[in-house]
Amino acid sequence: MKPNRDFWSKIAKKYAASPISNMDAYEATLDRVQAHMPKGARVLELGCGTGGTALRLAEHAHSIVATDFAEGMIEQAKARDGKPNVEFVCTDVFDPSFKDGSFDVVMGFNLFHLVEDAPRAYARIHDLLAPDGLFISKSPCLGEGSLGFKFGLMKRAIPLMQWMGKAPFVRFETIANLEADIARAGFDIVETGNYPVRPPNHFVVAKRV
Repeated sequence: MKPNRDFWSKIAKKYAASPISNMDAYEATLDRVQAHMPKGARVLELGCGTGGTALRLAEHAHSIVATDFAEGMIEQAKARDGKPNVEFVCTDVFDPSFKDGSFDVVMGFNLFHLVEDAPRAYARIHDLLAPDGLFISKSPCLGEGSLGFKFGLMKRAIPLMQWMGKAPFVRFETIANLEADIARAGFDIVETGNYPVRPPNHFVVAKRV
């Protein structure tokens, strides 16, 4: 886990300064999150990066605990103009201080393809949610078979880049496997979408059952 943490901390300043690559897809995602956010929701964000999404969604939640396991990312998030109901914390989903049933929404965007044991993380998220709580995520599904030559080259190049310290762990997930893993963790999937469509960054809203 530590090499991934070090990788993300090292690139945090560059990440914070980089523009969002597809603003239309980002805004579409935020619109759908807002549509599902319960009034007065207690929210946990996983993999918050430099905090932009948590700050954008702050007005739609009672409170947001925005977390990232990379210290550099949290340092950049804390340097932003904050919101009184948003707390940035350097930790992950397995933090023992997070109690079962203590959140109404757990969300993570562009995260779970970077998590080595995503099904274990989904099971923990299930436990952290209150009854009928929502797990909202968006994950690049780079394992889809129709992504073409460019992504085939990228898939072959990543192991070398990881060996050189130029890339983190990446899972080449398919949409079907992603949804199956979420369902097996004890969720009913209530909405899906792709923002953007290609390569598919798969948005899922799932209810704890």
